[in-house]
Order: sequence, then structure tokens, then C-alpha cells
Amino acid sequence: MDSGDVEEAVTEMVRVLGALVDRDWQHRAGSLDWSCWTTAVHVAHDLLAYAAQLAACPATGYLPIDLVVRPATPPAQVLQVITACGGLLSSALTTAAPTLRAWHWGPTDPGGFAALGVNEVLVHGYDITQGLGIRWLPPMRLCAAVLARLFPDAPTGDPRRVLLWSTGRVELDGRPRRTSWIVKAALD
Repeated sequence: MDSGDVEEAVTEMVRVLGALVDRDWQHRAGSLDWSCWTTAVHVAHDLLAYAAQLAACPATGYLPIDLVVRPATPPAQVLQVITACGGLLSSALTTAAPTLRAWHWGPTDPGGFAALGVNEVLVHGYDITQGLGIRWLPPMRLCAAVLARLFPDAPTGDPRRVLLWSTGRVELDGRPRRTSWIVKAALD
């Protein structure tokens, strides 16, 4: 996965959620304990954190930085923050050498960080749409790419449903909803 995938995922999230900025974003985001607003800020934070990891290339641990979005920030501006942080990750991916390694529970290449970012955008975009009362599934192609990179042992089926099952959001073909999972971004 690469910068284009991150840009596509962020564009889709902002397109879908941009039409919903006048709704109450303090509703719970799907099955999460967070509000829709807090979940959106979390997405921006993770995109920024992945960009920072790529820029600094730490071999162990995450850099001690956090994104702070002022509590009174309206949803439309939170979406702009997501767009900005997605742009930072995309830029970091564009300039990163394929041989670069940075820490995410082990040495992770740029493609792994792209997959991590896309995963956050897709599954939390789903959570937020659930909380705001609309039906939406993430793009099939991006879900398939995330599954191939982060969940290589996932079952077959509709990649959108399989990704949502792999991340504990839905049941799948008689399989109970997962309560824990581990993404495989680091290279062996």
C-alpha cells in the first residue's frame, strides 16, 4: 500500500462524513466507548503518529507526541485536521525509501504504515457513520488491500465485511464478533 491509498481513504471519509457535520457528533461511535467526535480526532492522531514514525525512524517505541484538538472544534474542522494529518502521512510515504524501517511493534516498512493509516480511516469511518445513523461500508478495494497486509490469515469473503469482522465490528458467517485482534504491520 502507498500514499495514494491513504489519500483515497481520507478523501472517501471526508466525503461521507462531510455531509454529516450538522449532526450531533457527541453520539457514541458505533460499538466504541468514544463519541463520533473523539473517534475522528483519534483518526487524525494516528495518521500524524504514523507520519512522525516514518520521518524519525525510531527503532523502538512511538515518539512521545500527541495531537491536541481543542474540545470546541466543530466536526467540519476536525475533518480538516484529518485531511491535514492524512496529507502528512501521504507526504512521509512519498519521500520514504522502500528500505526504510520504523517501529510499530517491530520494524515496519512504509507499506505497513500506509496500511495502518488506511485501516484506521476505514474502520473508524464505519464507527462514526454508525454513530451518526447512516449505513456505509468502506471501499472494497482498500479493504482487500488492508486485509492482505495487516490480516493475512483473515477468512475469505466480501473484503468490507471481513475487515469489519477482523477489527471486531461485526459477526461474519456464523463467526462471533471478535473482541481482540493483532495487526501484522511489522515485517518478520
